[in-house]
Amino acid sequence: MSSQPQTRAERPPPTYEDFKRSDDYHNSFLLGDDPILDAAQENSKDGGLPNIAVSAAQGKLLNLLAKSIGAKRILEVGTLGGYSTIWLARALPDSGSLTTLELEEAHAKIARENLANAGLADKVDVIVGPAADTIKGLEPNPPYDLVFIDADKPGNLVYFTESKRLVRKGGVIIVDNVVRRGQVAIPEYTDPNIEGVRALLKAIQADKEVEATTIATVGDKGYDGFLYAIKL
Repeated sequence: MSSQPQTRAERPPPTYEDFKRSDDYHNSFLLGDDPILDAAQENSKDGGLPNIAVSAAQGKLLNLLAKSIGAKRILEVGTLGGYSTIWLARALPDSGSLTTLELEEAHAKIARENLANAGLADKVDVIVGPAADTIKGLEPNPPYDLVFIDADKPGNLVYFTESKRLVRKGGVIIVDNVVRRGQVAIPEYTDPNIEGVRALLKAIQADKEVEATTIATVGDKGYDGFLYAIKL
């Protein structure tokens, strides 16, 4: 006797294992093996860096978004071990360039090693120091086409405000980790990271210089999401 398929109401809620299985399945068709990125992850792990880089699927999305707008100049706020940096830099044309801002010299050292191993050292400038200070010293000459913000969340609003100054009209600003397992939407829940996201959302609500949306995501990094904005 055949069993009837479960209705949506009867299905158990999805778990992290479900998210990861789905990511692994789709990646097996769409991404393929990449020894360079694998080596970057291994070198970062060996160097003691936290496992907080974007997932492979998210990295590929960044790469495709950069390609889709023909990005020639990219700014990244938050380098870590350079995993997302490699994905973004691979989308650049031969004449393109990427500037990435990293607080910790130890992280920057590992990122430079990974970028050199990926053959991208000549395209990427890793700047060490507090990004809230460093970004204010950058100039839009020429302006950036895309900015990816994935640094300390309390600094989100500063990074976003400065990114608007630096990016061209029609350029893209992406802010990672803005859903945070849905906790941003729970009024009674608070911590510095949550408040950093809320401050950004409130500022964008009244900002006539950008249009933006948030996309929630699930995958091998759990339940989170990113904000996608275009400068008008």
